[in-house]
Amino acid sequence: MLVLASASPRRLALLEQAGLKPDAMLPSDLDEAPLKGERPRDLARRLAREKAQAARIGVAGRPDLQGCYIIAADTVVAVGRRILPKAEIVDEAAACLRLLSGRAHRVYTSVALVTPGGTVRERVVETRLRFKRLSNEDIETYLASGEWRGKAGGYAIQGIAGSFVVKLVGSYTAVVGLPLHETVNLLGGEGFPVRFGWLNAG
Repeated sequence: MLVLASASPRRLALLEQAGLKPDAMLPSDLDEAPLKGERPRDLARRLAREKAQAARIGVAGRPDLQGCYIIAADTVVAVGRRILPKAEIVDEAAACLRLLSGRAHRVYTSVALVTPGGTVRERVVETRLRFKRLSNEDIETYLASGEWRGKAGGYAIQGIAGSFVVKLVGSYTAVVGLPLHETVNLLGGEGFPVRFGWLNAG
């Protein structure tokens, strides 16, 4: 059995793309604010681990989910050591887009796996991106789309903002929210039958 410690439709879709259908989704309500002086990579790692552990506690009260594998992830967008917010209001998103316009940034996505035996395995994937120089019209129209809402760095690469990306070095799926290569490797390495779902994928 597989539990996704998230309510994200993007992470669910990515898992399903890899032929992995979770038996349950157990999101947690964590304070995702960085600690003082916390680096972007460390923030992503800590939040993924905390989400996985919160789901582990939730699973403990569910007899139907005993013996499951738990997958959690967190994505952090940063310019240098500056961590960009998960934009919830238009001013936040606008500030993010103006900062990202015409320059490079990094996306850190950490995936945490809790095995049925309680072992925790982690991977942090770093992806480097560069945006084109965004015009005021680009920014205003993108903000009007609403696609940025709740997204780290104020954009969703799998949507309209994909057209802003001039260069990407690393993992596209990690930027969307779940690095598939690393996730499948973690699960497979701990004995989860990752290829079972492939038989019915067609």
